[in-house]
Amino acid sequence: MCGWAGFWKDSRPRDELEACARRMADTLIHRGPDDGGVWADAESGIALGFRRLAIIDLSPQGHQPMQSQSGRYVIVFNGEVYNFADLRRELEPLGHRFRGHSDTEVMLAAIEQWGLKAAVARFAGMFAFALWDRAERTLSLVRDRLGVKPLYYGWAGKTLLCGSELKALRAHPDFRAEVDRGALALMMRHSYVPAPHSIYQGIFKLPPASILTLASPDDRPEPVAYWSAREAALQGSTNLLDGSENEIVEQLDVLLRDAVRLRMVADVPLGAFLSGGIDSSLVVALMQAQSERAVKTFTIGFEDAAHNEADYARAVARHLGTEHTDLYVTPREAQAVIPNLAQIYDEPFSDSSQIPTFLVAEMTRKSVTVSLSGDGGDELFGGYSRYNVVPALWSKTRRVPPVLRRGLGNFGRNGTAGRLGQLAQVASAPDSQSLYRYFMSHWKSPAEIVIGAREPATYLSDPQHWIAGDFRHRMMYADTMSYLPDDILAKVDRASMAVSLEAREPLLDHRLLEFAWRIPPAMKVRNGNGKWILRQVLGRYIPQEMIDRPKMGFGVPVGAWLRDPLRDWAEALLDERRLKNEGFFDPLPIRRKWQEHLSGARNWKGYLWDVLMFQAWLEHWN
Repeated sequence: MCGWAGFWKDSRPRDELEACARRMADTLIHRGPDDGGVWADAESGIALGFRRLAIIDLSPQGHQPMQSQSGRYVIVFNGEVYNFADLRRELEPLGHRFRGHSDTEVMLAAIEQWGLKAAVARFAGMFAFALWDRAERTLSLVRDRLGVKPLYYGWAGKTLLCGSELKALRAHPDFRAEVDRGALALMMRHSYVPAPHSIYQGIFKLPPASILTLASPDDRPEPVAYWSAREAALQGSTNLLDGSENEIVEQLDVLLRDAVRLRMVADVPLGAFLSGGIDSSLVVALMQAQSERAVKTFTIGFEDAAHNEADYARAVARHLGTEHTDLYVTPREAQAVIPNLAQIYDEPFSDSSQIPTFLVAEMTRKSVTVSLSGDGGDELFGGYSRYNVVPALWSKTRRVPPVLRRGLGNFGRNGTAGRLGQLAQVASAPDSQSLYRYFMSHWKSPAEIVIGAREPATYLSDPQHWIAGDFRHRMMYADTMSYLPDDILAKVDRASMAVSLEAREPLLDHRLLEFAWRIPPAMKVRNGNGKWILRQVLGRYIPQEMIDRPKMGFGVPVGAWLRDPLRDWAEALLDERRLKNEGFFDPLPIRRKWQEHLSGARNWKGYLWDVLMFQAWLEHWN
């Protein structure tokens, strides 16, 4: 797990190229405290910088930037290719020789042997890398199938910039920090900026499962997909497994075991996040079943019972026999994280579970360098309650005649406050996709509060991105394509890498996703309960009574904090004169919600946290 950055401009002295690449990479030392390096081609005007968190092959043989054996390719790589040992065994009889035992060296050999696209199709893992082809003089940027690892790229004038985080791009002297107001509107709606957009004009996120190859820094190609979650979903849902339920549960158990096994390979101490929920408990159970020693597990606890899962986690850990650590965090300790969020998350991000995510990562890093997590189970196996709630709403609202729906929409938008206005808006949804987008939105019309914004289309708003079929499965697909990589995985990556901790997600093995789409829907959600099949697998390892409990969110009481300990901080950021002077927001609707929240008349915590996180980000980076 590492961080990298690069740029491609025009020919200039090599020492200048290397010095600039080093400055960019050094902004990412939190991602890679163990080693650093730069590489430059003065004739081509390209430079790559790297910071290393040593996980596999701790020797200098794992140093990056790394050149292939022939010298043709140069790579900087963030992530892990978990099946590198199998690929190495396949490559050695073909004449490839290896200096060390890193996955990076195997990747380069695979690219030389099979070509970039064919090699990447063989990689199982999480990765974001830049590859310079010295023969063709092309630069390729590549991101893993589900977007576990981040990759930003874009242009500052005629300079191509790329890297793991925006802070690295900011360090280049040509960078211009111009906020994209359309992206800001998206952030107000979703709490994150969806790919391919970034908060800055001219800078983009490379979409998951894609390759971008440039023949010059002036080139403006479109990313090309090397794998398709859409095809996996469509083919899987039309080719459902036909075995018995016990047989399908067994197949899933075997596949899950292998996904976990691959992610337990490391040359440094390894552990797991354990919330006590289904997903993390299953990952830990499968780790312990394949480990000769007690697995190290970590949980954050809170004094507020509504947000505390530590007792459940402790019970699971005790049953499985793990070496368990839990840390109870006071509200003051949790609030102390808030001033650092703009630096940690780099791009404005307002999912408030960012706070406990950072705290559990910080605690875990004191004992291990790698930690497995249970992310992805909800999206792949139907775990979110909204997968029941929204279809139930649609089954009612779809009966309302279209003419009446339009009238209800106008009624809801034209100043009708409270639940009545919200119900009118819900009832006015013209189709199921629009209803889901409304349900997944904080600010329902963010372009009305972001001055000069035109909100770009996203997976949720553009009908061409949706797939046909069961509404519940369509929601799961939409979440897999946007909410999962742009919220959940971005949150975990930034929080863990801020403390130099590698987080691995076995439930996001692409083989699992392909298998999950072949599971009959009734084995995912049954009697209103999601993840039915995961519960059956988990039941093989821990008692059923530990599984059957309501799902809890991983959050903190931000709404209450804003009324008391965070009030002065929030008031300063939401000051009407300040908002006017900065020129990004219309102050009136924001101030109205702030006053309603303070009075207790309404709970606008999500809406306000969106604005506050942008304001804090703007203050920090400007």
